[in-house]
Amino acid sequence: MNRVFKALADPSRRRILQLLREGPLSAGDIARHFDLAKPTLSGHFAVLREADLVDQERQGTTIYYRLNLSVLEEALSGLMDSMGIGQGERVAHSPALVKPGK
Repeated sequence: MNRVFKALADPSRRRILQLLREGPLSAGDIARHFDLAKPTLSGHFAVLREADLVDQERQGTTIYYRLNLSVLEEALSGLMDSMGIGQGERVAHSPALVKPGK
């Protein structure tokens, strides 16, 4: 889960994920949306792959990236569980949600 949130910490990587919501894109198609050096963008792709947030597929000389939503959903679910969000009574009586003096 930590790798996922590390990957999400960078705005460029979040933008890549937003672009991939529409469907698979080639590395070149993604690169056109950024003013980043190729090695920098490759580094972002590597972090996203290590976190399993994207899958890649090579077709000839072109690499296509695809969003892996299940990993993102699992990470968000794990975060919510760790914070007690979405667990009925535990949330209603959470100290963070109780106003002072009540």
